[in-house]
Amino acid sequence: MIDMAEDSRKKVERALLVGIRTPDETAAEVEEHLDELADLVRNLDIVPLEPVVVNLHSPMPQYCVGTGKAREIAQLLQECEADCLIFDNPLTPSQQRNWERLTHSCVIDREEVILDIFAERASTREAVLQVELARTRYSLPRLTRAWTHLSRQHGGGATTRGEGEAQIETDRRLLRRRIRQLEEELKTVRKQRETQRKSRRRNLVPHGAIVGYTNVGKSSLLQALSGSELLVKDQLFATLDPTTRRVPLGENLEVLLTDTVGFVRKLPHSLVEAFKSTLEEAVLADFLLLVLDISSGQLDAQWETTLSVLKELGADEKKIIVVFNKLDLLDRDAELVLLARLNGLFPGAYYISTHTGEGVDALKARLTAIAAENFQLLRVKLPPGRHDLAALAHASGRIYEERYDEAGELELVFTIGPVHRHKFLEYTI
Repeated sequence: MIDMAEDSRKKVERALLVGIRTPDETAAEVEEHLDELADLVRNLDIVPLEPVVVNLHSPMPQYCVGTGKAREIAQLLQECEADCLIFDNPLTPSQQRNWERLTHSCVIDREEVILDIFAERASTREAVLQVELARTRYSLPRLTRAWTHLSRQHGGGATTRGEGEAQIETDRRLLRRRIRQLEEELKTVRKQRETQRKSRRRNLVPHGAIVGYTNVGKSSLLQALSGSELLVKDQLFATLDPTTRRVPLGENLEVLLTDTVGFVRKLPHSLVEAFKSTLEEAVLADFLLLVLDISSGQLDAQWETTLSVLKELGADEKKIIVVFNKLDLLDRDAELVLLARLNGLFPGAYYISTHTGEGVDALKARLTAIAAENFQLLRVKLPPGRHDLAALAHASGRIYEERYDEAGELELVFTIGPVHRHKFLEYTI
């Protein structure tokens, strides 16, 4: 973003939120969206004030809302001593400038809020590059916001350019050049990630991706299944970078699970594109663990949003295992009614609590069955000199029968995965 905009945003402490209700939306839906926007804003350490809802048949070009309503909101912004106006719906660059002229305050939309959160949370090289690319593309048509002080100082006619206009053109060239640099750097990083993926595919270990709404406990689930220490925080978008862990399942079985960035309603399309390589883990996975927060009052919306993003990625046709997390937070009085409803809608779903461990073993049993699908039953006779294969069968397979015959040859009945199966084929009986 532009330095001036970032400097002003650091001073923001209180924000007035504005939601737009169109004829095809209910009041409850708009309220849910604004509640989520308030959560997003709190992640930037900004206090959200009581939101304003505007009923609008169709967006207006100047302010999105009508001129009279815009003046009312500007007056309310001043009365409540807020220093920022945040819209739940996207604003065009011209609408953003018009609002800032009207209110003399910082005016942003949901997309800019999410971009700022992502910028704060990005840690790996890939995530930092992806966020910078998305923010730079977002900034490009909004450069005049930072240079209004110059355009006021120098006028420009039809054939002359003021200092502000010249500076804007220079900045646009610099931003376009930076966008090209970022795209090239991301290509390099993505090639490295593809090499890692090819290595996993060569191992032929089943690979699953944990997907779902942000803050439903995806990282907690990966930690509970793998036993690895991961960043687990009760906040939106705590995980931006995909994290892959091996999940040992006993009897020489295992799967790979990858934790992916959380979804959110109205996720800016620029971020879906920018994080394509991160979300590709869901596209390339053999199966998906779709995690939902069973204690959330917005369970249906989370399900619809998650499926919508998966469909956009082309991953909605994958084998999907639905996992309802946070069972320990469920109101026990309503539990039976809710579970009866969910069992009807999601037969075969798993109900767990990563906090207490309830239901995790049942989910592991399902993962064990998935891992075992790749194993093949073999009956072999190994000559006395192939102790290496006998050891490999014990280390990587599941032994059912084992005996030596009179010639000292070892007969084994066991299952083995595709990685080592070919080593035994010449000894099958």
